[in-house]
Amino acid sequence: MSKLKDYSGPYQANLKLDDFSKEALVRLVRFYSRLYQALDGFWYLAVKENINNEQALTCDMWVWEKLIKYQVKHLTEEMNIQGGDVTALMKIFQVDPWFWYFGYEIKLIDKNHGLFTVNQCPTLEALEKEGGERIKEICGIVDPMVFRQYAKSINPDMQVKILKLPPRQSHEELCCQWEFILE
Repeated sequence: MSKLKDYSGPYQANLKLDDFSKEALVRLVRFYSRLYQALDGFWYLAVKENINNEQALTCDMWVWEKLIKYQVKHLTEEMNIQGGDVTALMKIFQVDPWFWYFGYEIKLIDKNHGLFTVNQCPTLEALEKEGGERIKEICGIVDPMVFRQYAKSINPDMQVKILKLPPRQSHEELCCQWEFILE
């Protein structure tokens, strides 16, 4: 029987990630991205089913506001993302695990102007499957607040414009599109 290595210490995992292959780590990171999405959906549905949808929506917005501030603070530190421009925001989107499960495109027009286009959205697909009643709330209320919070966390003067939101006529259509401008 092999002896376990001691990885004790503050904030240290009981396993050494260096021992995993690159392929295994990529699979693990992708899974954690899906897990992050699932957790968001599960807790929202738990509040909706046990209390009501209005409280679930209120809690969802509260959680996202707090989580985005936390994520942006730590991601900028961990990934050495500097500056308060649209380029910095787009870098956050690239390293934020929430976005890894989406199909999206970034078009950086210049450091103070960019487009974020979502072509594939598991959340929208799930809402469409359940009948689409909550699309207006999630995509029309929560998502604008979420994108504004991301922008504000990078630079309070950054503006967010909604260029496209669901509902959509077909699955080939864009899910949503956002414009970020810093004047």
